[in-house]
Amino acid sequence: MSTQHSKTDVILIGGGIMSATLGTLLKELAPEKEIKMFERLATPAEESSNAWNNAGTGHSALCELNYTSENKDGTIDINKAVKINEQFQVSKQFWSYLIKQGQLENPEKFIKPVPHMSFVQGVKNVDFLKRRVDRLNKNILFSNMEITDDKDKIAEWTPLIMEGRTSNIPMAISYDKTGTDVNFSALTKKLFENLEDKNVELNYEHEVRDVQQRDDGVWEVKVKDLQTNDETIVESNFVFIGAGGASLQLLQKTGIKESKHIGGFPVSGLFLVCKDEAIAKKHLAKVYGKAPVGAPPMSVPHLDTRYIDGKRTILFGPFAGFSPKFLKTGSNMDLIKSVKPNNLITMLSAGIKEMNLTKYLISQLTLSNEERMEDLRQFVPNAKSEDWEIVVAGQRVQVIKDTDQGKGTLQFGTEVITKEDGSLSALLGASPGASTAVDIMLDLLKRCYKDEFANWEDKIKEIVPSYGMKLSENEALYTQLNKEITENLKIN
Repeated sequence: MSTQHSKTDVILIGGGIMSATLGTLLKELAPEKEIKMFERLATPAEESSNAWNNAGTGHSALCELNYTSENKDGTIDINKAVKINEQFQVSKQFWSYLIKQGQLENPEKFIKPVPHMSFVQGVKNVDFLKRRVDRLNKNILFSNMEITDDKDKIAEWTPLIMEGRTSNIPMAISYDKTGTDVNFSALTKKLFENLEDKNVELNYEHEVRDVQQRDDGVWEVKVKDLQTNDETIVESNFVFIGAGGASLQLLQKTGIKESKHIGGFPVSGLFLVCKDEAIAKKHLAKVYGKAPVGAPPMSVPHLDTRYIDGKRTILFGPFAGFSPKFLKTGSNMDLIKSVKPNNLITMLSAGIKEMNLTKYLISQLTLSNEERMEDLRQFVPNAKSEDWEIVVAGQRVQVIKDTDQGKGTLQFGTEVITKEDGSLSALLGASPGASTAVDIMLDLLKRCYKDEFANWEDKIKEIVPSYGMKLSENEALYTQLNKEITENLKIN
Protein backbone atom coordinates (compact mmCIF):
# COMPACT_ATOMS: atom_id res chain seq x y z
CA MET A 1 0.00 0.00 0.00
CA SER A 2 1.43 3.37 -1.03
CA THR A 3 0.72 6.81 0.42
CA GLN A 4 0.66 9.71 -2.03
CA HIS A 5 0.36 13.46 -1.46
CA SER A 6 -1.57 16.11 -3.38
CA LYS A 7 -2.85 19.66 -2.91
CA THR A 8 -6.02 21.53 -3.75
CA ASP A 9 -7.89 24.71 -2.77
CA VAL A 10 -11.16 23.08 -1.72
CA ILE A 11 -12.10 19.58 -0.56
CA LEU A 12 -15.73 18.48 -0.69
CA ILE A 13 -16.46 15.35 1.36
CA GLY A 14 -19.65 13.61 0.21
CA GLY A 15 -21.37 13.28 -3.16
CA GLY A 16 -24.78 14.70 -2.25
CA ILE A 17 -26.76 17.83 -3.07
CA MET A 18 -24.88 19.97 -0.52
CA SER A 19 -21.41 19.34 -2.00
CA ALA A 20 -22.82 19.66 -5.53
CA THR A 21 -24.41 23.02 -4.66
CA LEU A 22 -21.33 24.38 -2.88
CA GLY A 23 -19.03 23.27 -5.70
CA THR A 24 -21.31 24.88 -8.30
CA LEU A 25 -21.47 28.18 -6.39
CA LEU A 26 -17.68 28.26 -5.94
CA LYS A 27 -17.10 27.63 -9.65
CA GLU A 28 -19.41 30.59 -10.44
CA LEU A 29 -17.80 32.91 -7.86
CA ALA A 30 -14.16 31.81 -8.00
CA PRO A 31 -13.62 29.67 -11.12
CA GLU A 32 -9.86 29.61 -10.51
CA LYS A 33 -10.21 27.54 -7.35
CA GLU A 34 -9.17 23.92 -7.65
CA ILE A 35 -11.74 21.54 -6.13
CA LYS A 36 -11.59 17.83 -5.29
CA MET A 37 -14.63 15.81 -4.20
CA PHE A 38 -14.48 12.46 -2.36
CA GLU A 39 -17.41 10.01 -2.10
CA ARG A 40 -17.19 6.52 -0.63
CA LEU A 41 -19.91 5.06 -2.89
CA ALA A 42 -19.59 4.38 -6.61
CA THR A 43 -22.01 7.12 -7.76
CA PRO A 44 -23.33 10.46 -6.44
CA ALA A 45 -26.64 11.01 -4.60
CA GLU A 46 -26.93 7.50 -3.15
CA GLU A 47 -27.63 8.38 0.50
CA SER A 48 -29.75 11.32 1.77
CA SER A 49 -30.01 12.90 -1.70
CA ASN A 50 -31.39 9.73 -3.30
CA ALA A 51 -34.95 10.08 -4.54
CA TRP A 52 -36.08 6.87 -2.81
CA ASN A 53 -34.53 7.88 0.51
CA ASN A 54 -36.85 10.82 1.17
CA ALA A 55 -40.41 11.69 0.24
CA GLY A 56 -41.28 15.27 1.14
CA THR A 57 -39.01 17.03 -1.32
CA GLY A 58 -39.64 20.59 -2.41
CA HIS A 59 -40.08 21.80 1.18
CA SER A 60 -41.49 25.30 1.12
CA ALA A 61 -43.74 25.20 4.23
CA LEU A 62 -46.89 25.30 2.09
CA CYS A 63 -48.20 22.07 3.63
CA GLU A 64 -45.95 21.11 6.57
CA LEU A 65 -48.03 21.94 9.63
CA ASN A 66 -45.09 21.59 12.04
CA TYR A 67 -43.57 24.78 10.58
CA THR A 68 -46.46 26.85 11.95
CA SER A 69 -46.93 26.57 15.69
CA GLU A 70 -49.82 27.79 17.81
CA ASN A 71 -49.06 30.33 20.53
CA LYS A 72 -50.74 30.17 23.94
CA ASP A 73 -53.06 33.04 22.97
CA GLY A 74 -54.28 31.10 19.91
CA THR A 75 -52.34 33.10 17.33
CA ILE A 76 -50.32 31.25 14.70
CA ASP A 77 -46.55 31.78 14.53
CA ILE A 78 -45.56 31.69 10.85
CA ASN A 79 -41.92 32.85 11.21
CA LYS A 80 -40.40 29.42 10.56
CA ALA A 81 -42.68 28.79 7.58
CA VAL A 82 -41.74 32.14 6.05
CA LYS A 83 -38.03 31.47 6.56
CA ILE A 84 -38.19 28.04 4.90
CA ASN A 85 -40.22 29.37 1.99
CA GLU A 86 -37.72 32.23 1.54
CA GLN A 87 -34.90 29.65 1.48
CA PHE A 88 -36.68 27.59 -1.18
CA GLN A 89 -37.18 30.74 -3.26
CA VAL A 90 -33.37 31.16 -3.18
CA SER A 91 -32.93 27.59 -4.48
CA LYS A 92 -35.38 28.23 -7.32
CA GLN A 93 -33.57 31.45 -8.30
CA PHE A 94 -30.26 29.54 -8.40
CA TRP A 95 -31.69 26.78 -10.60
CA SER A 96 -33.34 29.38 -12.85
CA TYR A 97 -29.95 31.11 -13.26
CA LEU A 98 -28.29 27.81 -14.20
CA ILE A 99 -31.00 27.19 -16.81
CA LYS A 100 -30.41 30.65 -18.32
CA GLN A 101 -26.67 29.88 -18.42
CA GLY A 102 -27.33 26.62 -20.28
CA GLN A 103 -26.03 24.54 -17.36
CA LEU A 104 -29.38 22.84 -16.64
CA GLU A 105 -31.41 21.64 -19.59
CA ASN A 106 -34.84 20.00 -19.34
CA PRO A 107 -35.79 21.22 -15.84
CA GLU A 108 -38.72 18.78 -15.86
CA LYS A 109 -36.16 16.04 -15.20
CA PHE A 110 -35.69 17.34 -11.66
CA ILE A 111 -38.64 19.63 -10.81
CA LYS A 112 -42.36 19.34 -11.55
CA PRO A 113 -45.44 21.25 -10.38
CA VAL A 114 -47.31 19.29 -7.69
CA PRO A 115 -49.93 21.01 -5.48
CA HIS A 116 -49.12 21.05 -1.74
CA MET A 117 -51.95 20.39 0.72
CA SER A 118 -52.57 20.01 4.47
CA PHE A 119 -55.29 17.55 5.51
CA VAL A 120 -56.82 17.51 9.01
CA GLN A 121 -59.76 15.87 10.75
CA GLY A 122 -61.65 16.88 13.91
CA VAL A 123 -63.15 20.18 15.03
CA LYS A 124 -60.00 21.51 16.77
CA ASN A 125 -57.71 20.63 13.86
CA VAL A 126 -60.07 22.15 11.29
CA ASP A 127 -60.16 25.36 13.33
CA PHE A 128 -56.33 25.36 13.52
CA LEU A 129 -55.98 24.88 9.76
CA LYS A 130 -58.40 27.72 9.00
CA ARG A 131 -56.48 30.08 11.29
CA ARG A 132 -53.19 28.90 9.77
CA VAL A 133 -54.33 29.63 6.21
CA ASP A 134 -55.84 32.98 7.21
CA ARG A 135 -52.54 34.00 8.82
CA LEU A 136 -50.38 32.76 5.93
CA ASN A 137 -52.59 34.32 3.24
CA LYS A 138 -51.55 37.78 4.42
CA ASN A 139 -47.98 36.99 3.28
CA ILE A 140 -47.22 37.25 -0.46
CA LEU A 141 -45.33 33.92 -0.41
CA PHE A 142 -48.52 32.12 0.66
CA SER A 143 -51.10 34.28 -1.13
CA ASN A 144 -52.19 31.43 -3.45
CA MET A 145 -53.22 29.14 -0.59
CA GLU A 146 -56.88 28.07 -0.51
CA ILE A 147 -58.85 26.07 2.05
CA THR A 148 -62.10 24.13 2.06
CA ASP A 149 -64.10 21.98 4.45
CA ASP A 150 -66.55 21.04 1.67
CA LYS A 151 -66.25 17.31 1.02
CA ASP A 152 -67.13 17.60 -2.68
CA LYS A 153 -64.34 20.15 -3.13
CA ILE A 154 -61.90 17.96 -1.19
CA ALA A 155 -62.86 15.07 -3.52
CA GLU A 156 -62.14 17.31 -6.52
CA TRP A 157 -58.67 18.22 -5.21
CA THR A 158 -57.75 14.76 -3.87
CA PRO A 159 -60.09 12.01 -5.11
CA LEU A 160 -58.12 9.21 -3.42
CA ILE A 161 -58.63 10.75 0.01
CA MET A 162 -62.42 10.83 -0.36
CA GLU A 163 -63.04 7.56 -2.22
CA GLY A 164 -64.81 5.17 0.15
CA ARG A 165 -64.75 7.62 3.05
CA THR A 166 -67.84 7.13 5.24
CA SER A 167 -66.80 9.09 8.36
CA ASN A 168 -68.80 12.16 9.33
CA ILE A 169 -65.88 13.67 11.25
CA PRO A 170 -65.35 17.33 10.21
CA MET A 171 -62.35 17.70 7.90
CA ALA A 172 -60.58 20.40 5.95
CA ILE A 173 -57.81 20.63 3.41
CA SER A 174 -55.62 23.51 2.28
CA TYR A 175 -54.42 23.71 -1.32
CA ASP A 176 -51.51 25.59 -2.89
CA LYS A 177 -50.99 25.19 -6.62
CA THR A 178 -47.44 26.65 -6.47
CA GLY A 179 -46.00 23.51 -4.81
CA THR A 180 -43.39 21.36 -6.52
CA ASP A 181 -41.78 17.92 -6.40
CA VAL A 182 -37.99 17.97 -6.66
CA ASN A 183 -35.89 14.94 -7.60
CA PHE A 184 -32.61 15.73 -5.87
CA SER A 185 -30.98 12.57 -7.26
CA ALA A 186 -31.35 13.85 -10.81
CA LEU A 187 -30.32 17.40 -9.88
CA THR A 188 -27.25 16.31 -7.91
CA LYS A 189 -26.01 14.06 -10.73
CA LYS A 190 -26.40 16.86 -13.29
CA LEU A 191 -24.57 19.39 -11.08
CA PHE A 192 -21.65 16.98 -10.64
CA GLU A 193 -21.53 16.35 -14.40
CA ASN A 194 -21.23 20.11 -14.88
CA LEU A 195 -18.50 20.32 -12.25
CA GLU A 196 -16.52 17.57 -13.97
CA ASP A 197 -16.72 19.60 -17.19
CA LYS A 198 -15.19 22.49 -15.21
CA ASN A 199 -12.23 20.30 -14.17
CA VAL A 200 -13.45 19.51 -10.67
CA GLU A 201 -11.86 16.19 -9.68
CA LEU A 202 -14.62 13.73 -8.68
CA ASN A 203 -13.31 10.75 -6.73
CA TYR A 204 -15.85 7.97 -6.22
CA GLU A 205 -15.17 4.87 -4.09
CA HIS A 206 -12.81 7.03 -2.03
CA GLU A 207 -13.36 7.07 1.72
CA VAL A 208 -12.11 9.90 3.93
CA ARG A 209 -10.42 8.33 6.96
CA ASP A 210 -9.06 11.35 8.84
CA VAL A 211 -9.15 15.16 8.82
CA GLN A 212 -6.39 17.01 10.70
CA GLN A 213 -5.23 20.64 10.70
CA ARG A 214 -1.52 21.46 10.78
CA ASP A 215 -0.03 24.28 12.80
CA ASP A 216 0.17 26.42 9.63
CA GLY A 217 -3.62 26.15 9.22
CA VAL A 218 -3.54 23.77 6.24
CA TRP A 219 -5.83 20.72 6.46
CA GLU A 220 -4.55 17.24 5.74
CA VAL A 221 -7.29 14.87 4.64
CA LYS A 222 -6.44 11.17 4.56
CA VAL A 223 -8.31 9.37 1.78
CA LYS A 224 -8.42 5.65 0.99
CA ASP A 225 -9.08 4.39 -2.54
CA LEU A 226 -11.49 1.52 -1.85
CA GLN A 227 -10.56 -0.24 -5.09
CA THR A 228 -6.77 -0.21 -4.76
CA ASN A 229 -6.42 0.34 -0.97
CA ASP A 230 -3.95 3.14 -1.74
CA GLU A 231 -3.98 6.06 0.71
CA THR A 232 -3.54 9.70 -0.24
CA ILE A 233 -2.95 12.74 1.97
CA VAL A 234 -4.65 15.71 0.33
CA GLU A 235 -3.74 19.20 1.57
CA SER A 236 -6.27 22.00 1.38
CA ASN A 237 -6.99 25.42 2.85
CA PHE A 238 -10.72 24.67 3.03
CA VAL A 239 -12.70 21.50 3.79
CA PHE A 240 -16.45 20.99 3.59
CA ILE A 241 -17.88 17.92 5.31
CA GLY A 242 -21.20 17.20 3.60
CA ALA A 243 -21.31 13.46 4.16
CA GLY A 244 -24.86 13.10 5.50
CA GLY A 245 -24.97 10.90 8.57
CA ALA A 246 -21.19 10.39 8.40
CA SER A 247 -20.53 14.11 8.88
CA LEU A 248 -20.63 13.91 12.69
CA GLN A 249 -17.90 11.27 12.93
CA LEU A 250 -15.66 13.13 10.46
CA LEU A 251 -16.23 16.38 12.38
CA GLN A 252 -15.21 14.58 15.58
CA LYS A 253 -11.98 13.43 13.93
CA THR A 254 -10.98 17.07 13.36
CA GLY A 255 -10.77 17.63 17.12
CA ILE A 256 -11.81 21.29 16.74
CA LYS A 257 -13.47 22.89 19.74
CA GLU A 258 -16.69 23.41 17.76
CA SER A 259 -17.03 19.62 17.46
CA LYS A 260 -17.28 19.12 21.23
CA HIS A 261 -20.53 18.48 23.14
CA ILE A 262 -22.38 17.46 19.97
CA GLY A 263 -23.99 14.06 19.54
CA GLY A 264 -26.21 12.39 17.00
CA PHE A 265 -29.24 10.14 17.18
CA PRO A 266 -29.97 8.02 14.09
CA VAL A 267 -33.54 7.59 12.89
CA SER A 268 -34.40 5.37 9.95
CA GLY A 269 -37.66 5.32 8.09
CA LEU A 270 -39.98 3.20 5.98
CA PHE A 271 -42.42 4.26 3.27
CA LEU A 272 -45.35 2.50 1.70
CA VAL A 273 -45.11 2.83 -2.09
CA CYS A 274 -48.05 2.36 -4.46
CA LYS A 275 -47.26 -0.21 -7.15
CA ASP A 276 -50.42 0.38 -9.18
CA GLU A 277 -49.98 3.10 -11.82
CA ALA A 278 -53.75 3.50 -12.22
CA ILE A 279 -54.00 4.47 -8.53
CA ALA A 280 -50.97 6.77 -8.78
CA LYS A 281 -52.67 8.66 -11.62
CA LYS A 282 -55.60 9.51 -9.32
CA HIS A 283 -53.42 11.49 -6.92
CA LEU A 284 -51.44 14.60 -7.85
CA ALA A 285 -50.50 16.24 -4.56
CA LYS A 286 -48.25 16.30 -1.53
CA VAL A 287 -50.69 15.96 1.36
CA TYR A 288 -49.41 16.43 4.93
CA GLY A 289 -51.28 15.57 8.11
CA LYS A 290 -50.49 16.19 11.80
CA ALA A 291 -47.75 14.30 13.63
CA PRO A 292 -48.72 11.89 16.43
CA VAL A 293 -47.90 13.04 19.98
CA GLY A 294 -44.22 12.40 20.74
CA ALA A 295 -43.28 11.96 17.10
CA PRO A 296 -40.35 13.93 15.67
CA PRO A 297 -41.32 16.57 13.08
CA MET A 298 -39.85 14.52 10.24
CA SER A 299 -42.37 11.76 11.03
CA VAL A 300 -45.39 13.85 10.01
CA PRO A 301 -47.54 11.51 7.86
CA HIS A 302 -47.74 12.51 4.23
CA LEU A 303 -49.13 11.10 0.99
CA ASP A 304 -46.79 12.31 -1.72
CA THR A 305 -46.80 12.28 -5.48
CA ARG A 306 -43.21 11.68 -6.54
CA TYR A 307 -41.56 11.50 -9.95
CA ILE A 308 -38.78 8.91 -9.70
CA ASP A 309 -36.97 7.08 -12.51
CA GLY A 310 -39.30 8.69 -15.02
CA LYS A 311 -42.46 7.37 -13.34
CA ARG A 312 -45.16 9.03 -11.26
CA THR A 313 -45.74 7.19 -8.01
CA ILE A 314 -47.17 7.71 -4.51
CA LEU A 315 -45.29 7.36 -1.24
CA PHE A 316 -46.92 7.30 2.18
CA GLY A 317 -45.13 7.58 5.50
CA PRO A 318 -42.70 7.85 7.00
CA PHE A 319 -42.85 5.11 9.59
CA ALA A 320 -39.96 5.52 11.99
CA GLY A 321 -37.45 2.74 12.43
CA PHE A 322 -34.25 2.41 14.37
CA SER A 323 -30.80 1.41 13.23
CA PRO A 324 -27.52 2.30 14.95
CA LYS A 325 -26.09 3.11 11.51
CA PHE A 326 -25.46 6.75 10.61
CA LEU A 327 -25.73 5.98 6.88
CA LYS A 328 -27.90 3.47 5.04
CA THR A 329 -24.63 1.86 3.95
CA GLY A 330 -22.99 2.56 7.33
CA SER A 331 -21.83 0.37 10.21
CA ASN A 332 -23.80 -1.00 13.18
CA MET A 333 -21.03 0.52 15.34
CA ASP A 334 -21.67 4.12 14.16
CA LEU A 335 -23.76 5.21 17.16
CA ILE A 336 -21.44 3.65 19.76
CA LYS A 337 -18.32 5.09 18.09
CA SER A 338 -19.88 8.58 18.08
CA VAL A 339 -20.09 8.66 21.90
CA LYS A 340 -17.01 10.48 23.24
CA PRO A 341 -16.03 11.72 26.71
CA ASN A 342 -16.92 15.28 25.66
CA ASN A 343 -20.47 14.43 24.50
CA LEU A 344 -21.42 11.60 26.89
CA ILE A 345 -23.36 13.89 29.27
CA THR A 346 -25.01 15.58 26.27
CA MET A 347 -26.15 12.21 24.89
CA LEU A 348 -27.37 10.91 28.26
CA SER A 349 -29.29 14.14 28.92
CA ALA A 350 -31.07 13.77 25.58
CA GLY A 351 -32.04 10.21 26.47
CA ILE A 352 -33.67 11.40 29.69
CA LYS A 353 -35.42 14.39 28.09
CA GLU A 354 -36.74 12.56 25.01
CA MET A 355 -38.77 9.79 26.64
CA ASN A 356 -41.77 10.60 24.41
CA LEU A 357 -39.61 10.13 21.33
CA THR A 358 -38.29 6.83 22.69
CA LYS A 359 -41.84 5.57 23.34
CA TYR A 360 -42.87 6.67 19.85
CA LEU A 361 -39.96 4.85 18.21
CA ILE A 362 -40.71 1.66 20.16
CA SER A 363 -44.37 1.82 19.10
CA GLN A 364 -43.32 2.30 15.47
CA LEU A 365 -40.86 -0.61 15.55
CA THR A 366 -43.60 -3.00 16.66
CA LEU A 367 -46.06 -2.06 13.89
CA SER A 368 -47.24 -4.88 11.65
CA ASN A 369 -47.76 -4.34 7.95
CA GLU A 370 -51.54 -4.32 8.47
CA GLU A 371 -51.16 -1.63 11.18
CA ARG A 372 -49.18 0.49 8.71
CA MET A 373 -51.96 -0.02 6.16
CA GLU A 374 -54.48 1.20 8.78
CA ASP A 375 -52.45 4.40 9.14
CA LEU A 376 -52.50 4.79 5.36
CA ARG A 377 -56.29 4.29 5.33
CA GLN A 378 -56.64 7.46 7.42
CA PHE A 379 -55.58 9.13 4.15
CA VAL A 380 -56.71 6.56 1.55
CA PRO A 381 -59.76 4.69 2.89
CA ASN A 382 -59.84 2.18 0.01
CA ALA A 383 -56.12 1.27 0.19
CA LYS A 384 -55.49 -2.45 -0.34
CA SER A 385 -52.38 -4.17 1.02
CA GLU A 386 -51.57 -5.84 -2.29
CA ASP A 387 -51.24 -2.43 -4.02
CA TRP A 388 -48.56 -1.13 -1.65
CA GLU A 389 -45.05 -2.27 -0.73
CA ILE A 390 -42.50 -1.21 1.86
CA VAL A 391 -39.41 0.77 0.87
CA VAL A 392 -36.62 1.50 3.35
CA ALA A 393 -35.84 5.22 3.40
CA GLY A 394 -32.51 6.86 4.14
CA GLN A 395 -30.89 7.30 7.54
CA ARG A 396 -31.17 10.66 9.29
CA VAL A 397 -28.96 11.67 12.20
CA GLN A 398 -30.67 14.20 14.45
CA VAL A 399 -28.21 16.59 16.11
CA ILE A 400 -28.02 16.60 19.91
CA LYS A 401 -26.29 19.58 21.52
CA ASP A 402 -26.23 21.78 24.59
CA THR A 403 -28.35 24.90 24.10
CA ASP A 404 -30.09 27.62 26.12
CA GLN A 405 -32.83 25.00 26.69
CA GLY A 406 -30.32 22.86 28.56
CA LYS A 407 -27.97 19.97 27.97
CA GLY A 408 -28.76 17.33 25.38
CA THR A 409 -31.36 19.21 23.33
CA LEU A 410 -32.48 17.35 20.21
CA GLN A 411 -32.33 19.52 17.08
CA PHE A 412 -34.67 18.71 14.19
CA GLY A 413 -33.32 21.11 11.60
CA THR A 414 -30.12 21.46 9.60
CA GLU A 415 -27.01 22.55 11.52
CA VAL A 416 -23.84 24.06 10.06
CA ILE A 417 -20.77 23.81 12.30
CA THR A 418 -17.92 26.10 11.24
CA LYS A 419 -14.41 26.39 12.64
CA GLU A 420 -13.62 29.83 14.03
CA ASP A 421 -11.03 30.54 11.31
CA GLY A 422 -13.53 29.56 8.56
CA SER A 423 -11.22 26.86 7.17
CA LEU A 424 -13.62 23.96 7.78
CA SER A 425 -17.38 23.58 7.84
CA ALA A 426 -19.63 20.57 8.42
CA LEU A 427 -23.31 20.14 7.69
CA LEU A 428 -25.30 18.04 10.16
CA GLY A 429 -28.97 17.29 10.71
CA ALA A 430 -32.01 16.51 8.65
CA SER A 431 -35.12 18.24 7.27
CA PRO A 432 -35.65 20.56 5.41
CA GLY A 433 -32.08 20.02 4.17
CA ALA A 434 -31.89 19.68 0.40
CA SER A 435 -34.65 22.17 -0.40
CA THR A 436 -32.74 24.91 1.42
CA ALA A 437 -29.26 23.90 0.18
CA VAL A 438 -28.50 27.09 -1.78
CA ASP A 439 -29.30 29.48 1.07
CA ILE A 440 -27.34 27.31 3.53
CA MET A 441 -24.30 27.18 1.24
CA LEU A 442 -24.35 30.94 0.59
CA ASP A 443 -24.38 31.51 4.34
CA LEU A 444 -21.51 29.03 4.70
CA LEU A 445 -19.47 30.91 2.07
CA LYS A 446 -20.08 34.19 3.90
CA ARG A 447 -18.75 32.68 7.13
CA CYS A 448 -15.81 30.80 5.60
CA TYR A 449 -14.59 33.25 2.94
CA LYS A 450 -14.89 36.52 4.86
CA ASP A 451 -12.12 38.30 2.90
CA GLU A 452 -13.35 37.29 -0.56
CA PHE A 453 -17.09 37.43 0.00
CA ALA A 454 -17.50 41.19 -0.46
CA ASN A 455 -15.99 40.89 -3.95
CA TRP A 456 -18.45 38.11 -4.78
CA GLU A 457 -21.63 39.94 -3.80
CA ASP A 458 -22.37 41.44 -7.25
CA LYS A 459 -22.10 38.01 -8.84
CA ILE A 460 -24.23 36.47 -6.06
CA LYS A 461 -26.96 39.03 -6.80
CA GLU A 462 -26.81 38.01 -10.45
CA ILE A 463 -27.28 34.36 -9.41
CA VAL A 464 -29.86 35.09 -6.67
CA PRO A 465 -31.44 38.51 -7.39
CA SER A 466 -33.18 38.65 -4.01
CA TYR A 467 -29.94 38.04 -2.07
CA GLY A 468 -29.84 40.17 1.09
CA MET A 469 -33.58 40.91 0.90
CA LYS A 470 -36.74 39.21 2.09
CA LEU A 471 -39.15 38.49 -0.74
CA SER A 472 -41.95 38.30 1.83
CA GLU A 473 -41.39 42.03 2.40
CA ASN A 474 -40.91 42.96 -1.27
CA GLU A 475 -44.04 42.08 -3.21
CA ALA A 476 -43.00 43.73 -6.49
CA LEU A 477 -39.68 41.87 -6.65
CA TYR A 478 -41.34 38.57 -5.69
CA THR A 479 -43.95 38.96 -8.44
CA GLN A 480 -41.30 39.78 -11.04
CA LEU A 481 -38.95 36.94 -10.04
CA ASN A 482 -41.73 34.40 -9.62
CA LYS A 483 -42.94 34.97 -13.19
CA GLU A 484 -39.43 34.47 -14.59
CA ILE A 485 -38.66 31.43 -12.41
CA THR A 486 -41.89 29.59 -13.18
CA GLU A 487 -41.23 30.06 -16.92
CA ASN A 488 -37.59 28.97 -16.73
CA LEU A 489 -38.32 25.96 -14.51
CA LYS A 490 -41.51 25.15 -16.49
CA ILE A 491 -43.57 24.90 -13.31
CA ASN A 492 -46.38 27.33 -14.22
